[in-house]
Amino acid sequence: MKKIRVGIIFGGRSGEHEVSILSAQSVIGALDKKKYEAVPIFINKKGKWQLGFDPKTLKGNGEQYVYLPPDPTTKKLISTKESETLPQLDVIFPVLHGTYGEDGSVQGLLELSDIPYVGAGVTASAVGLDKVLMKRAFKAIGLPLTKHLVFLRKKVESDATEVVDGIEKELTYPVFVKPANLGSSVGITKAHNQKELIRGLTVAGEYDRKVIIEQGIDRAREIEVAVLGNDDPKPSVCGEIVPSKEFYDFEDKYILGRAKLHIPAATPQKLSSKIRKMAIEAFKAIDCSGMARVDFLLDPKSNDVYIDEINTIPGFTAISMYPKLWEASGISYPELIDQLIKLAFERYNDKKRNRTSFSSKLLK
Repeated sequence: MKKIRVGIIFGGRSGEHEVSILSAQSVIGALDKKKYEAVPIFINKKGKWQLGFDPKTLKGNGEQYVYLPPDPTTKKLISTKESETLPQLDVIFPVLHGTYGEDGSVQGLLELSDIPYVGAGVTASAVGLDKVLMKRAFKAIGLPLTKHLVFLRKKVESDATEVVDGIEKELTYPVFVKPANLGSSVGITKAHNQKELIRGLTVAGEYDRKVIIEQGIDRAREIEVAVLGNDDPKPSVCGEIVPSKEFYDFEDKYILGRAKLHIPAATPQKLSSKIRKMAIEAFKAIDCSGMARVDFLLDPKSNDVYIDEINTIPGFTAISMYPKLWEASGISYPELIDQLIKLAFERYNDKKRNRTSFSSKLLK
């Protein structure tokens, strides 16, 4: 049987570059070698694509640079060395977290190249990464959100005093300050006072032109649900993250390793069912497909649930929350990858049914 050739794209021009490498290495290692042929495609921090990857140096192998043309008749990588011919790709597994990968950029290229790919499409990827647009979509279908404000970096830089006054008038400390388009807690700070707020606005503004400030919840519990599917998505069990620090920041996620994961989460069945239902509603609200992890905040005093965000390319190491939630729900890591590839082909074949040309004869 011919193996399915899977291109794994990772790295990229993002603050989550290193996290992407870890996820990709796990995916490559877990692919069923009897069924799939892995083609590692590494994008360095300058945006150059390289075939292959050296885990020791965390760089691409040698100087074999490649690119994917937006040509639906090719469906293969092109080498910058004219004499080299590279094989066609059957499906792409993007493991690009953050900007230029999780935001619809690569998905748009893959659509033009007419190659099936794992995960959300262009629209869902763009809306899912942009916390401002995401919250507007959730609000439109009635999902509960914490109070929040949005400012452009230009406004923060030109009139910080007015911005800070506006935040302090509408919200109470502590607040979370975040860049609108990024993940893995990169650029996120928790502000307990004005000095920390000003610093947080500066930090977030280094990563994005839009800054979002969210009302903090005292001792909030962080509940997460993994979603898998296309038109009929299914939720995993609920999981809870208990940070070792004041909040689950980048260091706590990827360096310290002291945060505790409780799977399933210790929540009443009725509440868990409600959260899982909300996860599906969030998934459908942005027209997501393939996979997503939906994060919630649970107020321990009132048991009120607020949706925090959706991640269309969640962390994908063997110990990341998304695969662990599915493992607890009965789907192993290799099986999960297999299902995601099948879902990629399913969505691709469904989209191929769409007409891409028009003739007036159709009206007769």
